[in-house]
Amino acid sequence: MSEIKTADIAKLRKLTGAGMMDCKKALEESNGDIEKAIELIRERGKAIANKRADREAGEGAALAAITADGKKGAIVVLNCETDFVAKNQDFVGLTTNILNAALANQPADIESLKAIKIDGRPIGDLVMDQSGITGEKFELSYYEKLEGEKVVAYIHPGNKLATIVAFNKGGFDDQVGKDVAMQVAAMSPVAVDVDDVPEKIRQQEFEIGREQARLEGKPENMLDKIAQGKLQKFYKESTLMNQDFIKDGKMSVKDYLKSIASDLKVIGFKRVSLNA
Repeated sequence: MSEIKTADIAKLRKLTGAGMMDCKKALEESNGDIEKAIELIRERGKAIANKRADREAGEGAALAAITADGKKGAIVVLNCETDFVAKNQDFVGLTTNILNAALANQPADIESLKAIKIDGRPIGDLVMDQSGITGEKFELSYYEKLEGEKVVAYIHPGNKLATIVAFNKGGFDDQVGKDVAMQVAAMSPVAVDVDDVPEKIRQQEFEIGREQARLEGKPENMLDKIAQGKLQKFYKESTLMNQDFIKDGKMSVKDYLKSIASDLKVIGFKRVSLNA
């Protein structure tokens, strides 16, 4: 067996992110061959990741960003098992690199994102590698993108909640966009406007309102009318453009945007939270 040099251990650690002892062991087993040692570490990473496949990965980082021209945005979530790892600089750095790759390549879905290569390695493999290095389950669980004349991103402090919002036009102050992105973060709307509410949710809320009225002892012939009234209240509370604006409850988000420009509208949003 050839002598294992400290410089080679350090080099392998830099290339893989694995611990010193893991690097030393891999070099010993590969007889000092760096490339074989890298593969040994990766194979061990896969084995560890597979063993942890059924474990809960409820912590992590939710990050959002926009392209340089401000017309496209993306959100990604990388999960892990503990808050300690989620706050680690390397973990946040990996999540950021994945987000940047998503923005640059605009993949159609999360599986396409996992196939994109960073430094010659598919993102899916990089996530598995890091799972093996930390001993925790890692999972790239969420990816969404948006496009508009102006897109704004917001990350709530702590990296547990992120939003992106697309507008039909640009030319307004960034703070306006941030206000709306924070509205989405705080109020978790189900749709942009009334017409965008999925039919399944409409029917569900109508039936809930009807059942509530029945339990309150309202006459049977009044149940539909009461349920319709409750549905209108749901629209006001749960559709972004009709919600009370969090920075001025005397106006709706729609009114706020009209005060900036008469035809300014939100055309889409995405929101993800690790806590809900």
